[in-house]
Amino acid sequence: MILILGALLGFVSVAFGAYAEHGLREVVSDENFRFLMTAVRYNQVHSAVIITLGFVMLQKGTLATVPTLRWSGILFIIGTMLFSFSIYLAVSFDIPRLLYATPVGGVTIMVSWLLLAITAIVVRNKNRLNSGESGH
Repeated sequence: MILILGALLGFVSVAFGAYAEHGLREVVSDENFRFLMTAVRYNQVHSAVIITLGFVMLQKGTLATVPTLRWSGILFIIGTMLFSFSIYLAVSFDIPRLLYATPVGGVTIMVSWLLLAITAIVVRNKNRLNSGESGH
């Protein structure tokens, strides 16, 4: 499911980027256009990360068995949607109150990155234990 949602988020990033460039650029302020392009950029980058996590989980190797990897993927999806979609909707429909969700999305994305780092540490430690290294 993470792979599917990542692919759909990637699709939305391209579609909304085109819509912003060709349909909204002339009707929104320069500041709002910059907001939109930041949202598109975050959407695209994190879609690629989500897709990568989805592929890793499909491989069912050691990395895929670490629960923090799955949670990282889930939170990347939630964070990307909160961050980017709040900006998309706020600017497109002139509902500035939706921008209150943007920092929540940003913090969620930061937590996702930390969970990904924790996943790497857990896997590294498992590999050390399995190979007999003491880590000292």
